[in-house]
Formats: sequence, structure tokens, C-alpha cells
Amino acid sequence: MRVVLGLDIGTSSTKALLARFDGTVIAEVGRRHEVDRPEQGLVEMDSRIWWDEFTTLTRELLERVPDAEVAAVGVSGIGPCVLLTDGAGEPLRPAVLYGVDTRTAEMLADVTAELGGEGAIRRRCGSALSTQAAGVKLAWAARHEPDVWARAARFTMPSSRIVERLTGEYVLDHHSASQTTPLYDVHENAWIPEWCERLAPGLEMPRLLWSGDPAGAVTDAAAAATGLPAGIPVTAGTIDAWAEGVSVGESVPGRMFLQYGTTMFMIVPTSEPTAVPGMWTTVGTHPGQPSVSGGMATSGAITDWWRRLVDGDWATMLAEAESSGAGANGLLMLPYFAGERTPIADPDARGVVAGLTVRHTRGDLYRATLEATAFAVRHNVEVLREAGVEVRELVGAGGGLLGRLWPTIVTDVTGLPQTVPSVTIGACYGSAFLAASLVEAVDITTWNPPSTVIEPDPDAYAAYEPGYRDYRELYEATKSVVHRLAERGRRSAPRGPDGGPRGGLLPGGPAGGSVDRSC
Repeated sequence: MRVVLGLDIGTSSTKALLARFDGTVIAEVGRRHEVDRPEQGLVEMDSRIWWDEFTTLTRELLERVPDAEVAAVGVSGIGPCVLLTDGAGEPLRPAVLYGVDTRTAEMLADVTAELGGEGAIRRRCGSALSTQAAGVKLAWAARHEPDVWARAARFTMPSSRIVERLTGEYVLDHHSASQTTPLYDVHENAWIPEWCERLAPGLEMPRLLWSGDPAGAVTDAAAAATGLPAGIPVTAGTIDAWAEGVSVGESVPGRMFLQYGTTMFMIVPTSEPTAVPGMWTTVGTHPGQPSVSGGMATSGAITDWWRRLVDGDWATMLAEAESSGAGANGLLMLPYFAGERTPIADPDARGVVAGLTVRHTRGDLYRATLEATAFAVRHNVEVLREAGVEVRELVGAGGGLLGRLWPTIVTDVTGLPQTVPSVTIGACYGSAFLAASLVEAVDITTWNPPSTVIEPDPDAYAAYEPGYRDYRELYEATKSVVHRLAERGRRSAPRGPDGGPRGGLLPGGPAGGSVDRSC
């Protein structure tokens, strides 16, 4: 039986699956893992997890489906991340994660000035600098860890690291490169040599490919480690949100893709590179597919935190939240439990719950978390529209779609219809589609056709309107106090046995099911 293998390395777990060339999923497996928080604002991961889980899950799939003949491999992973390796490909330090890691916040203004100001950066890169920008994370390592930097030869992200281990090729897909701001020109689809040398001196930059391009073939050594056939093609891969977008056919201007998971990611394809204040301009998985994207620092992570705090189960808490009704019986939450990425770009933002009384239940609080994420989506939509980017519909994927409450709330808050595809597994499914495309012609509309469309309820939209306006006002009203609290938290965070702060939101699960169900 000819199949393809799709894998995704997520914030909280790694997922892999085998699929036929018609999109039918034959088997899927997963492993949970954790991130490290050595200090407040620092979020890292031991990169050895990535290859260990890839080899383990691949062998498990092949044992489950002994007649499987894997024809190609597709990979994706969290990003933009930075893993520094030496000339032999050995990691020099833990990988620095995407925008949830805020170590570069104090560098942004200086680096912006060094490169000629925000306008100069936007003209070439499409986006201003933020803690999401992987290029500044490289600059941080060069300036703050000179001993490590002296031995650094290359950098990879989770997907490109797996590609390198499978094929021996040092490559990066254009989309991931477009999130290494300010090192990549979104108009020229190329590295900016002078800025690469200024921020990442001496580092060899990877060869650029599009996500669905063949990066190389599985080597004999990789075949021995994984059980895969030697010589089969491997895609260049990409960041998980874009692979997940591929899985639902998101490459239509005006259609916003929503990734329901530990964090929430949003992608809107555009006809040309468009700079939107507070958001990220990137290129897509294929040539001629520019996009504007945004991301929340937490979403499903908050619901998982609350579920664990009250020792509840998903089904019961979703039922309680549904019974709470629109407006959560007078509760309003800001979902900035790990700072926030777009559109406010505030690493010192924090979660706020307003309106609490002794009458409120755990269902009310659970409902408030779902509504908070929906308000955040609408905030991003409004910023996009103010910049002239059309958003007329939504399409979702990820574990949060397993229950319909969360996407229904998002639809009602935004007033936008939302398509739910037949398969909502996520990024590993999109990676499998890209792998299948290496071997034969496949069409995503038949690979993963729509299942249903959630239409907005005009009455619910009107009921949410006052809450959304209060949501926008609550952040501004509490910002100065919250920033002071964030500073105190940095000084007084309780230390765990490893010397780092205890607790932390990541990893977490989506609101509609455990994270193991979502890539």
C-alpha cells in the first residue's frame, strides 16, 4: 500500500501520520513533550527531542501498518525558532522558540535604529521587528553568548533540522526564512547579505527552497535510524501553521485561516506583500503566495491551565461553558497569559479577569477564556481591515475544532462564516499533502473537502458587541498596572529545582480536546 508520511513538531507534542494518496489517514501517533523556561521570558526546547520523536513515531507507524510503502516524507514544526549547530551539525545550546520567548524585547529598538529605522526594515522585510523575529534571536546569541557563537556554523528550525538529519541537506523554506526578520527580503525572496552579516556574522545561511520542493532523499543512515526506505524524497518543510493552512486549502485571498491549538495563529493570503502595523508580512508555502499573519501567545494553553487547575474533564467543562451563555454571565478576560504577539506586540501584557463575583462558576470562567480568544481574533481582523486587507471568511483546523463551541463563538464574535474541513488533524496532515505532491498530482479540494460551514448568528454578534468594546478598553485601562506586575514577577518568580521559575502555561492543550489530537 503506497502512502506518504507527514510529521509535525508542535509546542506540546509531536504528531505523525500515514495517509493514502486520496487523503485517507491510515494511522496516526503522537508523543507529548515539554518546553523549558530557564528564566522568565525565556522559552527553549532540547532539540534532541525532535529527532528522537521522529524516529520513534516513524517506526511505530511502520509497525502498525506493516504493508505500508512510504513514497515520500513531509515535515513541519513550530517556528520561527533558532537552533545553533557547529560545523559537524551538533547543537550548541537549546533551541530558542518563537515569539513566546521574549528575550529580544530590549534589543528591538537598538537593532531597528542600527538598520536605518522601522521604515527601512518594513520596505524590505514587510514587518517591523518583534520578539517573533528569528533574525533578532540570532543577533541576541551573537551578542550575549559569544562563546557559543564562536563555534556556531549554521542554524535550523525544527522542520529544517529533521530535513537535515534525513537528507544531509542544509536548507530552509522561503516561508520560514521570511520570519527571520530582518534577514530576508519578501519582495526579492532572498537573503539580505549585508544584514545577515551584521546581525549573524560568519553564519552560513541555508539554501532556500519552497515548502513543497524536494530537499533531498532519505540517506542510508537515516533509513537505518527510522525504518524508512532509502532514496525516497523529502519536502523542504515549513512552519506548522502554514502546513496546517495547506491542509485546509487556505491559499485564497480574503480567507483567514485559524489554527486552534496551544496558541492561536492566523494567516490571510494577499495578492501582494502588504505591510500591516502590528502584524507579520510573510511569503507562503509556494511562489506567488504572500500573506499577512498574526499569532496569539496563548489560547488553548489557557483553557488547559484552567482545566488542570480545577481538575475537570473536557466534555464536562465544554458543556458547562455552553450553558454559561454569551457574555459568560458578566465575566471578561484578557488572554495575555504569556504576553501577547499580534496586534499589540506586548511581551509584558498579562491575563486579566474582570467582573468576578462569588456567583461565578468554572463554566463561566471557561466560557470567558473562549470568548477572550475570539475577541483577540476579531482585534486582529479589524487591524487587517484598517490596513486594507480583505477578510471575508474563516477556515479552521486543529484540536479546538473537535468540539463546536469554540469555533462557533469565534464565528459569532467576528461575524464571519467559518468552514470546518473534513479532516482537522492539522499540520502533519498538510505536511503529508505536500509529500504526496512530490510524487503525483493531488488536489487539496478532494484530499480534504469541506465538512460544514458555521454561519454567524446576528443576535449573538450583537450580544457580543459590548463585550468586545469593553475588551479593547480593558487592555488600555489596565496596561500600566499590569506592566508593573510583570516587572515584579520577573524579580520574584519562585524558583524550581532546576533554578528556573515554576509553572508556566506552555505546554497546554486546545479547548476542544487534548493536544495529542492536534498537530
